[in-house]
Amino acid sequence: MNFRVSAFLGLFTCLALALLGAATSTAAINPALPSIFIAGDSTAADGMPDAIGWGRQFPRFFDTSKMNVVNEARGGRSSRTFVTEGLWDKLMADVKPHDYVIIQFGHNDGGDLGGPLARGSLRGLGEETQEVDNQVTKRHETVHTFGWYMRKMIADTKAKGATPILFSLTVRCIWKDGHVERGSGNYGEWTRELAQSENVAFVDLTNLVADRYEQMGEAVVTQMFPKDHTHTNDAGAELNARNVIAGLKAMRENAILRNLSAAGREIEVAPANIVALPKLKAPAHTAREDFLRWLNLPDPADPALHSIFLIGDSTIRNGRGDGIDGPGQWGWGDPLAAYFDPAKINLVNRAVGGTGAMSFMAAGYWDAVMQMLKPGDIVIMQFGHNDNGPAAPLHGVGTETEERTTNGKAETIHTWGWYLRKYIDDARSKGATPIVCTLIPRNIWENGKIARQKDSHADWARAVAKAEKAPLLDLNELIAERYDVMGQQLVTTLFADQRVHTTSQGAELNAEVVVSALKSLANDPLAAYLRPVRAPVW
Repeated sequence: MNFRVSAFLGLFTCLALALLGAATSTAAINPALPSIFIAGDSTAADGMPDAIGWGRQFPRFFDTSKMNVVNEARGGRSSRTFVTEGLWDKLMADVKPHDYVIIQFGHNDGGDLGGPLARGSLRGLGEETQEVDNQVTKRHETVHTFGWYMRKMIADTKAKGATPILFSLTVRCIWKDGHVERGSGNYGEWTRELAQSENVAFVDLTNLVADRYEQMGEAVVTQMFPKDHTHTNDAGAELNARNVIAGLKAMRENAILRNLSAAGREIEVAPANIVALPKLKAPAHTAREDFLRWLNLPDPADPALHSIFLIGDSTIRNGRGDGIDGPGQWGWGDPLAAYFDPAKINLVNRAVGGTGAMSFMAAGYWDAVMQMLKPGDIVIMQFGHNDNGPAAPLHGVGTETEERTTNGKAETIHTWGWYLRKYIDDARSKGATPIVCTLIPRNIWENGKIARQKDSHADWARAVAKAEKAPLLDLNELIAERYDVMGQQLVTTLFADQRVHTTSQGAELNAEVVVSALKSLANDPLAAYLRPVRAPVW
Protein backbone atom coordinates (compact mmCIF):
# COMPACT_ATOMS: atom_id res chain seq x y z
CA MET A 1 0.00 0.00 0.00
CA ASN A 2 1.49 3.35 -0.98
CA PHE A 3 1.89 6.25 1.40
CA ARG A 4 -0.99 8.32 -0.02
CA VAL A 5 -3.50 5.47 0.27
CA SER A 6 -2.28 4.66 3.76
CA ALA A 7 -2.54 8.29 4.81
CA PHE A 8 -6.03 8.56 3.32
CA LEU A 9 -7.25 5.45 5.14
CA GLY A 10 -5.76 6.72 8.37
CA LEU A 11 -7.47 10.08 7.94
CA PHE A 12 -10.77 8.35 7.03
CA THR A 13 -10.55 6.14 10.11
CA CYS A 14 -9.90 9.09 12.40
CA LEU A 15 -12.78 11.04 10.83
CA ALA A 16 -15.16 8.09 11.25
CA LEU A 17 -14.19 7.70 14.88
CA ALA A 18 -14.63 11.41 15.47
CA LEU A 19 -18.11 11.32 13.92
CA LEU A 20 -18.93 8.26 15.99
CA GLY A 21 -18.49 10.27 19.14
CA ALA A 22 -19.48 13.70 17.91
CA ALA A 23 -23.14 13.50 18.89
CA THR A 24 -22.59 14.33 22.54
CA SER A 25 -25.00 16.25 24.72
CA THR A 26 -25.44 19.76 23.40
CA ALA A 27 -28.26 20.82 25.70
CA ALA A 28 -27.63 24.01 27.62
CA ILE A 29 -26.35 23.42 31.13
CA ASN A 30 -28.47 25.06 33.80
CA PRO A 31 -25.89 26.51 36.21
CA ALA A 32 -28.42 26.45 39.05
CA LEU A 33 -28.59 22.64 38.93
CA PRO A 34 -26.04 19.97 39.83
CA SER A 35 -24.55 18.16 36.85
CA ILE A 36 -23.33 14.68 36.09
CA PHE A 37 -20.75 14.50 33.28
CA ILE A 38 -19.56 11.50 31.27
CA ALA A 39 -15.96 11.26 30.07
CA GLY A 40 -15.35 8.21 27.93
CA ASP A 41 -15.16 6.63 24.48
CA SER A 42 -17.69 5.34 21.91
CA THR A 43 -19.11 2.77 24.35
CA ALA A 44 -20.46 5.71 26.35
CA ALA A 45 -20.93 8.29 23.56
CA ASP A 46 -24.27 9.04 21.92
CA GLY A 47 -22.84 7.39 18.80
CA MET A 48 -24.33 6.49 15.43
CA PRO A 49 -26.74 3.75 14.25
CA ASP A 50 -25.51 0.30 15.28
CA ALA A 51 -22.79 1.83 17.44
CA ILE A 52 -24.60 3.50 20.33
CA GLY A 53 -23.06 4.17 23.73
CA TRP A 54 -24.89 3.94 27.03
CA GLY A 55 -24.70 7.71 27.43
CA ARG A 56 -27.50 8.16 24.88
CA GLN A 57 -29.97 6.35 27.15
CA PHE A 58 -28.52 7.67 30.40
CA PRO A 59 -30.44 11.00 30.60
CA ARG A 60 -33.86 9.36 30.61
CA PHE A 61 -33.14 7.87 34.02
CA PHE A 62 -32.81 11.36 35.54
CA ASP A 63 -35.23 14.18 36.18
CA THR A 64 -33.48 16.78 34.05
CA SER A 65 -35.41 19.55 35.77
CA LYS A 66 -33.31 18.66 38.83
CA MET A 67 -29.98 17.64 37.31
CA ASN A 68 -28.00 18.30 34.14
CA VAL A 69 -26.81 15.18 32.35
CA VAL A 70 -23.88 16.07 30.08
CA ASN A 71 -22.40 13.38 27.85
CA GLU A 72 -18.95 14.46 26.65
CA ALA A 73 -17.79 10.94 25.73
CA ARG A 74 -16.27 10.72 22.24
CA GLY A 75 -15.76 7.73 19.98
CA GLY A 76 -12.22 6.55 19.35
CA ARG A 77 -10.73 8.31 22.34
CA SER A 78 -8.45 6.89 24.97
CA SER A 79 -7.57 8.37 28.33
CA ARG A 80 -4.61 9.97 26.54
CA THR A 81 -6.38 11.53 23.53
CA PHE A 82 -9.34 12.69 25.60
CA VAL A 83 -6.82 14.83 27.44
CA THR A 84 -4.47 15.81 24.61
CA GLU A 85 -7.26 16.81 22.20
CA GLY A 86 -8.66 19.25 24.74
CA LEU A 87 -11.89 17.32 25.34
CA TRP A 88 -11.10 17.02 29.03
CA ASP A 89 -10.44 20.75 29.41
CA LYS A 90 -13.73 21.47 27.61
CA LEU A 91 -15.58 19.24 30.06
CA MET A 92 -13.80 20.74 33.07
CA ALA A 93 -14.77 24.26 32.02
CA ASP A 94 -18.40 23.47 32.95
CA VAL A 95 -17.74 21.51 36.16
CA LYS A 96 -18.57 23.21 39.45
CA PRO A 97 -18.56 22.16 43.13
CA HIS A 98 -20.87 19.25 44.01
CA ASP A 99 -21.04 18.01 40.41
CA TYR A 100 -20.14 14.43 39.42
CA VAL A 101 -17.86 13.17 36.67
CA ILE A 102 -18.10 9.57 35.49
CA ILE A 103 -14.75 8.51 34.01
CA GLN A 104 -14.55 5.35 31.89
CA PHE A 105 -11.62 4.55 29.59
CA GLY A 106 -9.60 1.57 28.42
CA HIS A 107 -11.09 0.24 25.17
CA ASN A 108 -8.73 2.38 23.05
CA ASP A 109 -5.76 2.72 25.40
CA GLY A 110 -4.03 -0.34 24.01
CA GLY A 111 -3.54 1.22 20.57
CA ASP A 112 -0.35 2.43 18.93
CA LEU A 113 1.53 5.37 20.43
CA GLY A 114 2.61 7.37 17.41
CA GLY A 115 1.17 5.60 14.35
CA PRO A 116 -1.89 6.25 12.14
CA LEU A 117 -4.24 6.51 15.17
CA ALA A 118 -1.71 7.56 17.81
CA ARG A 119 -4.10 7.12 20.71
CA GLY A 120 -2.56 4.47 22.94
CA SER A 121 -1.26 5.15 26.42
CA LEU A 122 1.58 3.33 28.14
CA ARG A 123 0.43 0.28 30.06
CA GLY A 124 0.01 0.39 33.80
CA LEU A 125 -0.32 2.99 36.51
CA GLY A 126 3.23 4.22 36.91
CA GLU A 127 5.06 7.41 35.99
CA GLU A 128 6.90 6.04 32.94
CA THR A 129 6.94 8.13 29.75
CA GLN A 130 7.88 7.60 26.11
CA GLU A 131 8.74 10.20 23.48
CA VAL A 132 6.90 9.79 20.15
CA ASP A 133 6.41 11.67 16.89
CA ASN A 134 2.64 11.76 16.59
CA GLN A 135 1.58 10.99 12.98
CA VAL A 136 -1.89 12.44 13.58
CA THR A 137 -0.93 15.78 15.12
CA LYS A 138 2.46 15.95 13.37
CA ARG A 139 3.97 16.97 16.70
CA HIS A 140 6.43 15.49 19.14
CA GLU A 141 4.66 14.21 22.25
CA THR A 142 5.50 12.78 25.64
CA VAL A 143 3.16 9.83 26.22
CA HIS A 144 2.27 8.82 29.79
CA THR A 145 0.68 5.74 31.33
CA PHE A 146 -3.04 5.00 31.49
CA GLY A 147 -2.83 5.65 35.24
CA TRP A 148 -1.19 9.05 34.75
CA TYR A 149 -3.98 10.34 32.51
CA MET A 150 -6.67 8.92 34.79
CA ARG A 151 -5.03 10.44 37.88
CA LYS A 152 -4.98 13.81 36.13
CA MET A 153 -8.73 13.57 35.51
CA ILE A 154 -9.37 12.54 39.11
CA ALA A 155 -7.22 15.36 40.49
CA ASP A 156 -8.77 17.98 38.21
CA THR A 157 -12.27 16.88 39.21
CA LYS A 158 -11.46 17.07 42.90
CA ALA A 159 -9.83 20.48 42.43
CA LYS A 160 -13.17 21.74 41.14
CA GLY A 161 -14.92 20.49 44.27
CA ALA A 162 -16.68 17.81 42.22
CA THR A 163 -16.80 14.04 42.70
CA PRO A 164 -15.08 11.62 40.29
CA ILE A 165 -16.63 8.18 39.88
CA LEU A 166 -14.59 5.53 38.04
CA PHE A 167 -16.28 2.84 35.96
CA SER A 168 -14.70 -0.27 34.49
CA LEU A 169 -15.26 -1.07 30.81
CA THR A 170 -18.41 -2.19 29.05
CA VAL A 171 -18.34 -5.83 27.96
CA ARG A 172 -17.39 -7.01 24.47
CA CYS A 173 -19.46 -9.75 22.82
CA ILE A 174 -16.70 -12.35 22.89
CA TRP A 175 -17.74 -15.76 24.29
CA LYS A 176 -16.04 -19.02 25.21
CA ASP A 177 -17.74 -22.09 26.63
CA GLY A 178 -20.88 -20.13 27.47
CA HIS A 179 -19.05 -17.34 29.29
CA VAL A 180 -18.55 -13.81 28.03
CA GLU A 181 -15.22 -12.01 28.15
CA ARG A 182 -14.87 -9.99 31.35
CA GLY A 183 -12.67 -7.08 30.47
CA SER A 184 -10.34 -6.02 27.71
CA GLY A 185 -6.83 -6.39 29.07
CA ASN A 186 -6.00 -5.11 32.55
CA TYR A 187 -7.86 -1.81 32.33
CA GLY A 188 -10.68 -2.81 34.65
CA GLU A 189 -8.30 -3.90 37.39
CA TRP A 190 -6.11 -0.85 36.88
CA THR A 191 -9.19 1.36 37.23
CA ARG A 192 -10.13 -0.39 40.47
CA GLU A 193 -6.59 0.04 41.81
CA LEU A 194 -6.68 3.73 40.89
CA ALA A 195 -9.94 4.17 42.77
CA GLN A 196 -8.38 2.58 45.84
CA SER A 197 -5.15 4.59 45.69
CA GLU A 198 -6.91 7.88 44.92
CA ASN A 199 -9.73 7.22 47.42
CA VAL A 200 -12.60 7.64 44.98
CA ALA A 201 -15.67 5.56 44.18
CA PHE A 202 -15.46 2.70 41.70
CA VAL A 203 -18.25 0.79 39.94
CA ASP A 204 -17.37 -2.59 38.41
CA LEU A 205 -19.59 -2.21 35.34
CA THR A 206 -17.73 -5.02 33.58
CA ASN A 207 -18.84 -7.76 35.95
CA LEU A 208 -22.27 -6.22 36.46
CA VAL A 209 -22.96 -6.31 32.70
CA ALA A 210 -21.23 -9.66 32.17
CA ASP A 211 -23.42 -11.28 34.82
CA ARG A 212 -26.49 -9.97 33.03
CA TYR A 213 -25.22 -11.10 29.62
CA GLU A 214 -24.65 -14.63 30.87
CA GLN A 215 -28.17 -14.73 32.29
CA MET A 216 -29.50 -13.71 28.86
CA GLY A 217 -27.30 -16.09 26.88
CA GLU A 218 -24.97 -15.67 23.92
CA ALA A 219 -27.66 -15.84 21.21
CA VAL A 220 -29.73 -13.03 22.71
CA VAL A 221 -26.76 -10.83 23.55
CA THR A 222 -25.23 -11.19 20.10
CA GLN A 223 -28.32 -9.52 18.60
CA MET A 224 -27.37 -6.33 20.47
CA PHE A 225 -23.98 -6.15 18.65
CA PRO A 226 -24.85 -5.64 14.95
CA LYS A 227 -21.64 -3.79 14.00
CA ASP A 228 -18.82 -5.56 15.81
CA HIS A 229 -18.06 -7.15 19.17
CA THR A 230 -17.61 -3.82 20.99
CA HIS A 231 -20.44 -1.48 19.98
CA THR A 232 -24.10 -2.09 20.80
CA ASN A 233 -27.38 -1.08 19.23
CA ASP A 234 -29.94 0.96 21.14
CA ALA A 235 -31.17 -2.04 23.15
CA GLY A 236 -27.64 -2.82 24.28
CA ALA A 237 -27.03 0.82 25.13
CA GLU A 238 -30.15 0.86 27.30
CA LEU A 239 -29.09 -2.31 29.10
CA ASN A 240 -25.66 -0.83 29.82
CA ALA A 241 -27.20 2.47 30.97
CA ARG A 242 -29.50 0.61 33.35
CA ASN A 243 -26.50 -1.16 34.82
CA VAL A 244 -24.69 2.16 35.23
CA ILE A 245 -27.68 3.42 37.24
CA ALA A 246 -27.74 0.19 39.27
CA GLY A 247 -24.07 0.73 40.08
CA LEU A 248 -24.68 4.34 41.12
CA LYS A 249 -27.49 3.16 43.39
CA ALA A 250 -25.16 0.65 45.02
CA MET A 251 -22.82 3.53 45.91
CA ARG A 252 -25.64 5.03 47.99
CA GLU A 253 -24.75 8.56 46.93
CA ASN A 254 -27.88 10.44 47.96
CA ALA A 255 -27.40 13.62 45.95
CA ILE A 256 -27.34 11.63 42.73
CA LEU A 257 -30.19 9.27 43.57
CA ARG A 258 -32.70 11.88 44.61
CA ASN A 259 -32.52 13.29 41.07
CA LEU A 260 -33.57 10.07 39.33
CA SER A 261 -36.65 9.95 37.13
CA ALA A 262 -39.45 7.44 37.69
CA ALA A 263 -37.65 5.10 35.24
CA GLY A 264 -34.42 5.50 37.21
CA ARG A 265 -36.10 4.77 40.53
CA GLU A 266 -37.47 1.50 39.14
CA ILE A 267 -33.97 0.08 38.52
CA GLU A 268 -32.85 -2.34 41.22
CA VAL A 269 -29.64 -1.66 43.13
CA ALA A 270 -26.55 -3.61 42.04
CA PRO A 271 -25.02 -6.24 44.35
CA ALA A 272 -22.62 -4.95 46.99
CA ASN A 273 -19.48 -6.43 45.42
CA ILE A 274 -19.92 -4.23 42.34
CA VAL A 275 -18.92 -1.08 44.19
CA ALA A 276 -15.91 0.15 46.14
CA LEU A 277 -16.39 3.36 48.11
CA PRO A 278 -13.85 5.94 49.30
CA LYS A 279 -12.04 4.93 52.48
CA LEU A 280 -12.35 7.03 55.59
CA LYS A 281 -9.42 9.17 56.66
CA ALA A 282 -8.58 10.99 59.89
CA PRO A 283 -9.61 13.21 61.55
CA ALA A 284 -12.60 11.17 62.62
CA HIS A 285 -15.25 13.87 62.23
CA THR A 286 -14.06 14.62 58.70
CA ALA A 287 -14.03 10.93 57.90
CA ARG A 288 -17.58 10.49 59.11
CA GLU A 289 -18.77 13.47 57.10
CA ASP A 290 -17.00 12.08 54.04
CA PHE A 291 -18.74 8.74 54.51
CA LEU A 292 -22.14 10.32 54.96
CA ARG A 293 -21.82 11.99 51.59
CA TRP A 294 -21.76 8.50 50.12
CA LEU A 295 -24.39 6.96 52.37
CA ASN A 296 -27.72 7.13 50.62
CA LEU A 297 -30.19 8.42 53.17
CA PRO A 298 -32.88 9.03 50.59
CA ASP A 299 -35.89 11.29 50.53
CA PRO A 300 -39.25 9.88 49.38
CA ALA A 301 -39.00 9.34 45.61
CA ASP A 302 -42.54 10.68 45.03
CA PRO A 303 -43.58 13.21 47.69
CA ALA A 304 -47.23 12.83 46.65
CA LEU A 305 -47.30 9.22 47.89
CA HIS A 306 -47.28 7.80 51.41
CA SER A 307 -43.94 6.44 52.59
CA ILE A 308 -42.55 3.55 54.60
CA PHE A 309 -39.55 4.79 56.60
CA LEU A 310 -37.12 2.18 57.91
CA ILE A 311 -34.96 3.20 60.86
CA GLY A 312 -32.34 1.13 62.62
CA ASP A 313 -28.86 -0.28 62.11
CA SER A 314 -26.83 -2.17 59.49
CA THR A 315 -28.97 -5.31 59.78
CA ILE A 316 -31.66 -3.26 58.03
CA ARG A 317 -29.39 -1.34 55.74
CA ASN A 318 -25.73 -2.07 55.35
CA GLY A 319 -23.40 0.92 54.93
CA ARG A 320 -20.83 -0.87 52.71
CA GLY A 321 -17.81 1.33 53.17
CA ASP A 322 -18.15 3.01 56.54
CA GLY A 323 -15.59 0.84 58.25
CA ILE A 324 -18.30 -0.98 60.18
CA ASP A 325 -19.93 -3.11 57.53
CA GLY A 326 -17.87 -4.72 54.82
CA PRO A 327 -18.70 -5.64 51.23
CA GLY A 328 -21.16 -8.49 50.86
CA GLN A 329 -23.10 -7.65 54.03
CA TRP A 330 -26.74 -6.82 53.41
CA GLY A 331 -29.62 -5.61 55.53
CA TRP A 332 -33.20 -6.75 54.98
CA GLY A 333 -34.35 -3.26 54.00
CA ASP A 334 -32.76 -3.57 50.55
CA PRO A 335 -34.74 -6.59 49.30
CA LEU A 336 -37.86 -5.43 51.15
CA ALA A 337 -38.40 -2.83 48.41
CA ALA A 338 -39.13 -5.61 45.90
CA TYR A 339 -42.40 -6.42 47.70
CA PHE A 340 -43.91 -2.92 47.43
CA ASP A 341 -45.33 -1.11 44.42
CA PRO A 342 -43.30 2.12 43.95
CA ALA A 343 -46.26 3.62 42.07
CA LYS A 344 -48.29 3.38 45.29
CA ILE A 345 -45.80 3.96 48.12
CA ASN A 346 -42.20 5.04 48.73
CA LEU A 347 -39.86 2.77 50.65
CA VAL A 348 -37.33 5.08 52.31
CA ASN A 349 -34.52 3.17 53.99
CA ARG A 350 -32.96 5.58 56.51
CA ALA A 351 -31.22 2.96 58.65
CA VAL A 352 -27.54 3.65 59.36
CA GLY A 353 -24.89 1.07 60.22
CA GLY A 354 -23.40 1.25 63.68
CA THR A 355 -26.28 3.12 65.30
CA GLY A 356 -28.44 2.20 68.25
CA ALA A 357 -31.71 3.54 69.64
CA MET A 358 -29.93 6.43 71.39
CA SER A 359 -27.18 7.21 68.86
CA PHE A 360 -29.56 7.21 65.87
CA MET A 361 -31.49 9.95 67.62
CA ALA A 362 -28.45 11.85 68.93
CA ALA A 363 -26.81 11.96 65.48
CA GLY A 364 -29.83 13.74 64.01
CA TYR A 365 -30.97 10.88 61.79
CA TRP A 366 -34.38 10.77 63.45
CA ASP A 367 -34.85 14.54 63.17
CA ALA A 368 -34.31 14.23 59.42
CA VAL A 369 -37.01 11.54 59.19
CA MET A 370 -39.37 13.62 61.30
CA GLN A 371 -39.05 16.52 58.86
CA MET A 372 -40.31 14.25 56.06
CA LEU A 373 -43.05 12.39 57.94
CA LYS A 374 -46.65 13.14 57.07
CA PRO A 375 -50.03 11.64 58.02
CA GLY A 376 -50.52 8.16 56.65
CA ASP A 377 -46.82 7.27 56.60
CA ILE A 378 -45.36 4.19 58.29
CA VAL A 379 -42.22 3.98 60.46
CA ILE A 380 -40.72 0.51 60.91
CA MET A 381 -38.04 0.50 63.61
CA GLN A 382 -35.52 -2.11 64.72
CA PHE A 383 -32.74 -1.44 67.23
CA GLY A 384 -30.69 -3.42 69.72
CA HIS A 385 -27.57 -4.77 68.02
CA ASN A 386 -25.49 -1.71 68.97
CA ASP A 387 -27.12 -0.82 72.28
CA ASN A 388 -24.65 -2.33 74.71
CA GLY A 389 -21.46 -0.88 76.19
CA PRO A 390 -20.51 2.30 78.03
CA ALA A 391 -21.92 4.63 75.36
CA ALA A 392 -25.27 2.83 75.15
CA PRO A 393 -28.55 3.80 76.81
CA LEU A 394 -29.52 2.37 80.17
CA HIS A 395 -30.89 -1.14 80.12
CA GLY A 396 -34.59 -1.79 80.45
CA VAL A 397 -37.76 0.12 79.67
CA GLY A 398 -38.23 2.23 82.80
CA THR A 399 -37.95 5.95 83.51
CA GLU A 400 -34.49 5.90 85.14
CA THR A 401 -31.91 8.40 83.96
CA GLU A 402 -28.17 8.91 84.30
CA GLU A 403 -26.03 12.00 83.83
CA ARG A 404 -23.00 11.49 81.60
CA THR A 405 -20.33 13.76 80.19
CA THR A 406 -19.25 12.94 76.65
CA ASN A 407 -16.59 15.02 74.90
CA GLY A 408 -17.02 17.69 77.55
CA LYS A 409 -20.78 17.85 77.09
CA ALA A 410 -23.17 16.84 79.88
CA GLU A 411 -26.26 14.90 78.83
CA THR A 412 -29.10 12.95 80.37
CA ILE A 413 -29.19 9.30 79.34
CA HIS A 414 -32.46 7.36 79.38
CA THR A 415 -33.34 3.69 79.17
CA TRP A 416 -33.48 1.85 75.88
CA GLY A 417 -37.25 1.60 76.22
CA TRP A 418 -37.53 5.37 76.72
CA TYR A 419 -35.92 6.00 73.32
CA LEU A 420 -38.17 3.46 71.64
CA ARG A 421 -41.23 5.12 73.18
CA LYS A 422 -40.04 8.49 71.90
CA TYR A 423 -39.83 7.14 68.34
CA ILE A 424 -43.38 5.83 68.72
CA ASP A 425 -44.75 9.06 70.22
CA ASP A 426 -42.96 11.26 67.68
CA ALA A 427 -44.25 9.22 64.74
CA ARG A 428 -47.80 9.36 66.03
CA SER A 429 -47.52 13.11 66.54
CA LYS A 430 -47.01 13.37 62.78
CA GLY A 431 -50.00 11.17 62.01
CA ALA A 432 -47.76 8.24 61.09
CA THR A 433 -48.07 4.62 62.20
CA PRO A 434 -45.10 3.18 64.15
CA ILE A 435 -44.29 -0.53 63.84
CA VAL A 436 -41.81 -2.06 66.29
CA CYS A 437 -39.48 -4.94 65.34
CA THR A 438 -37.47 -7.11 67.65
CA LEU A 439 -33.85 -7.34 66.47
CA ILE A 440 -33.02 -10.11 64.02
CA PRO A 441 -31.20 -13.08 65.61
CA ARG A 442 -27.47 -13.60 65.37
CA ASN A 443 -25.84 -16.79 64.14
CA ILE A 444 -25.37 -18.16 67.65
CA TRP A 445 -26.61 -21.65 68.44
CA GLU A 446 -27.53 -23.41 71.68
CA ASN A 447 -28.47 -27.09 71.77
CA GLY A 448 -29.21 -27.23 68.05
CA LYS A 449 -31.32 -24.07 67.98
CA ILE A 450 -30.67 -20.39 67.33
CA ALA A 451 -30.16 -18.53 70.60
CA ARG A 452 -33.06 -16.24 71.46
CA GLN A 453 -32.56 -13.02 73.40
CA LYS A 454 -33.67 -13.24 77.02
CA ASP A 455 -34.17 -10.30 79.36
CA SER A 456 -32.70 -7.99 76.78
CA HIS A 457 -33.61 -5.87 73.75
CA ALA A 458 -36.03 -8.33 72.16
CA ASP A 459 -38.05 -8.61 75.37
CA TRP A 460 -37.85 -4.86 75.89
CA ALA A 461 -39.16 -4.21 72.36
CA ARG A 462 -42.06 -6.57 73.01
CA ALA A 463 -42.83 -4.83 76.31
CA VAL A 464 -42.77 -1.34 74.81
CA ALA A 465 -44.92 -2.36 71.82
CA LYS A 466 -47.48 -3.94 74.16
CA ALA A 467 -47.57 -0.96 76.52
CA GLU A 468 -47.86 1.55 73.67
CA LYS A 469 -50.32 -0.61 71.71
CA ALA A 470 -48.01 -0.47 68.70
CA PRO A 471 -47.88 -3.22 66.05
CA LEU A 472 -45.03 -5.68 66.66
CA LEU A 473 -43.01 -7.73 64.18
CA ASP A 474 -41.25 -10.29 66.37
CA LEU A 475 -38.35 -10.90 64.00
CA ASN A 476 -36.11 -12.30 66.72
CA GLU A 477 -38.47 -15.24 67.14
CA LEU A 478 -39.90 -15.57 63.63
CA ILE A 479 -36.53 -15.62 61.88
CA ALA A 480 -35.10 -17.89 64.57
CA GLU A 481 -37.90 -20.38 63.86
CA ARG A 482 -36.93 -20.40 60.19
CA TYR A 483 -33.26 -20.86 61.07
CA ASP A 484 -34.04 -23.76 63.40
CA VAL A 485 -35.70 -25.64 60.54
CA MET A 486 -32.85 -24.91 58.13
CA GLY A 487 -30.10 -26.01 60.50
CA GLN A 488 -26.81 -24.45 61.56
CA GLN A 489 -24.73 -25.47 58.55
CA LEU A 490 -27.09 -23.94 55.98
CA VAL A 491 -27.86 -20.85 58.07
CA THR A 492 -24.16 -20.08 58.47
CA THR A 493 -23.89 -19.67 54.69
CA LEU A 494 -26.38 -16.78 54.99
CA PHE A 495 -24.03 -14.73 57.17
CA ALA A 496 -21.29 -12.68 55.54
CA ASP A 497 -19.36 -12.24 58.79
CA GLN A 498 -20.41 -15.55 60.37
CA ARG A 499 -22.34 -13.88 63.19
CA VAL A 500 -24.32 -10.64 62.68
CA HIS A 501 -24.55 -9.42 59.07
CA THR A 502 -26.29 -11.43 56.40
CA THR A 503 -25.42 -11.99 52.76
CA SER A 504 -27.86 -10.86 50.08
CA GLN A 505 -29.54 -14.27 50.32
CA GLY A 506 -29.88 -13.94 54.07
CA ALA A 507 -31.30 -10.45 53.68
CA GLU A 508 -33.87 -11.78 51.19
CA LEU A 509 -34.99 -14.41 53.68
CA ASN A 510 -35.33 -11.82 56.43
CA ALA A 511 -37.30 -9.48 54.15
CA GLU A 512 -39.65 -12.34 53.34
CA VAL A 513 -40.24 -12.87 57.07
CA VAL A 514 -40.88 -9.14 57.55
CA VAL A 515 -43.56 -9.16 54.85
CA SER A 516 -45.12 -12.33 56.24
CA ALA A 517 -45.21 -10.74 59.70
CA LEU A 518 -46.83 -7.59 58.28
CA LYS A 519 -49.52 -9.66 56.59
CA SER A 520 -50.28 -11.40 59.89
CA LEU A 521 -51.05 -8.13 61.69
CA ALA A 522 -54.70 -7.73 62.62
CA ASN A 523 -54.90 -4.49 60.66
CA ASP A 524 -51.97 -4.58 58.25
CA PRO A 525 -51.48 -0.92 57.25
CA LEU A 526 -49.41 -1.91 54.21
CA ALA A 527 -51.62 -4.54 52.56
CA ALA A 528 -52.83 -2.16 49.85
CA TYR A 529 -49.29 -1.32 48.77
CA LEU A 530 -47.87 -4.78 48.18
CA ARG A 531 -47.10 -5.95 44.65
CA PRO A 532 -49.16 -8.92 43.42
CA VAL A 533 -45.86 -10.65 42.67
CA ARG A 534 -42.52 -9.74 44.21
CA ALA A 535 -40.21 -7.98 41.77
CA PRO A 536 -36.70 -9.38 41.04
CA VAL A 537 -34.36 -8.30 43.83
CA TRP A 538 -30.93 -7.96 42.25
